[in-house]
Amino acid sequence: MKTAVVLILLGMGALALAYALHSGAIRIPDAWNPWAPIAVAEPPNWLTSYKLGRLSGDDALCLAVLQEAEMVYDTVPDRVTGPGCGFFNAVRIESTTAAVGEPFTLSCRAAVALAIWELHVLQPVARERFGEPVAEIEHFGSYACRGVYGREGGPLSGHATADALDVAGFVLDDGRRIRVLGDWPGEDDEAGFLRDLHRGACRIFDGVLGPEYNPAHHDHFHFEQGGFRMCR
Repeated sequence: MKTAVVLILLGMGALALAYALHSGAIRIPDAWNPWAPIAVAEPPNWLTSYKLGRLSGDDALCLAVLQEAEMVYDTVPDRVTGPGCGFFNAVRIESTTAAVGEPFTLSCRAAVALAIWELHVLQPVARERFGEPVAEIEHFGSYACRGVYGREGGPLSGHATADALDVAGFVLDDGRRIRVLGDWPGEDDEAGFLRDLHRGACRIFDGVLGPEYNPAHHDHFHFEQGGFRMCR
């Protein structure tokens, strides 16, 4: 009987606390408030994945958050290109904190995750290891109506909904080129840089695949938002 009473009291206390937080009666910093929208400027924490997930169900909020990002982009019309293929609430990105070469299309939620990763992982790690920022991101593209690994008849890839981007390498401000293919193995600064980027991406994106996952990813990082949770 006493145990039941204690559990009831604890439950009531938890509900009261939740209500106080949600109503604003108790103020906590937005970064640690699960009901506050995510902000690109906030360093990632244990709520980042949850807050990014909320963007999937709120198109207007996602676009509002993306406006905070250092990106040049245009919104694109929703599009269906085949069974299970197409994109909704997507943007075409022309540049980010770095040049990107060929513009690419990403869902808004994936674009926000990319902006957070660049601001809090990519550029700080580049400055820490090399004393200069990344000037260009080299990629293999984003949207493609295809199955996983390009197989027909299998499950669709995150690329089929513009939720994924394949990143192949980086060019530093001094022109030095660092590529996943060739620079991932080893113990030098270039290899350490790539590993730092991979680890940092796992704190932000839902799915992160790299060269050690399988041969299909030997030359790039696969960053995906809104799908499976995996860091390999």
